Amino acid sequence: MTPEKIFNQFAYEGEVSSIKPLGEGFINDTFIVRTVDDATPDYILQRKNHNVFPDVPAMMDNIVKVTAHMKSKIIRAGGDPMRESLTVVFAKDGLPYYFDAEEGNYWAVCVFIAGSVTIDNATSLDLCFKGGQGIGRFQKMLADYPDPLHETIKGFHNIRFRYEQWDDTLRRDKLGLVKTVQEEIGWVESRRQQMLDFWKMVEDGSLPMRVTHNDTKLSNILFDKNGDVLCAIDLDTCMSSTALNDVGDALRSYTNTGAEDDQDLSRVSMDIDRFRAYVAGYLSEMKDSLNDCEKEWLAFSAIYITFEQVLRFLMDYIDGSTYWKIQYPTHTLVRTQAQYRLLQSMEAQYPQMQAIVRELLS
Repeated sequence: MTPEKIFNQFAYEGEVSSIKPLGEGFINDTFIVRTVDDATPDYILQRKNHNVFPDVPAMMDNIVKVTAHMKSKIIRAGGDPMRESLTVVFAKDGLPYYFDAEEGNYWAVCVFIAGSVTIDNATSLDLCFKGGQGIGRFQKMLADYPDPLHETIKGFHNIRFRYEQWDDTLRRDKLGLVKTVQEEIGWVESRRQQMLDFWKMVEDGSLPMRVTHNDTKLSNILFDKNGDVLCAIDLDTCMSSTALNDVGDALRSYTNTGAEDDQDLSRVSMDIDRFRAYVAGYLSEMKDSLNDCEKEWLAFSAIYITFEQVLRFLMDYIDGSTYWKIQYPTHTLVRTQAQYRLLQSMEAQYPQMQAIVRELLS
């Protein structure tokens, strides 16, 4: 079915004037739907990638529940629930998605927030602060969310699960590459116990399960035209996990002075000023909501998530580079090495990172 026919399955307002592709669509195919009358909203139409998200109905159920919870809080605080939270548009059959049986695709619609801006990269310390503020605000509004969410991506940020995958990949060694990356394998093995010990704190509840975004790049924060945070968007990965995963994932991308696949490792390091700015923004919202264990391990979250990415890149390289797109045969190995250099920089600066967190908490 065409996007026009798909969109007509939803209970939208107004008359459609155009439907055009939006963005590059690495995971989902996205369209902007414009309406004729300024009194009716425009919309975002997305084909959800069921290869990445095998249970789209569960994913959409998560999104509906958390946005409803946030909207109730925004209304009580006197805010604008249509601008400060994502708004899901239901299909005419009452479901928060439409399944195109002809092509086997799931589609979803949300309201486009007029006058909003997305920014791809944190080019200033102010943007680092606001990125942290945006994710902190998202977590804070959901800190008292009462129900468990569906696990829509198995083992996401669960290092015990990742090590099980890793061990299986090394055993299979389907391309015979294990012997060529012995040094890199040593990086992963030397930190096994440290990472599993951290994850034990999630398993025993010392680090509580919270509603987390799980894709905390800056472009998933929506800003108004004055540069102030409106809300977090792209909630497809919203699940229950430790709040620290969101922090670590953001710090991995915000603080890197080089590219994720940088071949010049001298350009790769963690910028401590960006670290401070992001954590300051995050704690401006979440300082009073975190428990003592979360505060103690906040700085380590950057090391944990960056290490997980080293493991995943190397595992994918050994397995034939089937997960991430590559531009040349060793591309995923280059990603592994660049990410490891970032990890080393974080480890070297870890005492300073801890000191900054303590200072911001005081």
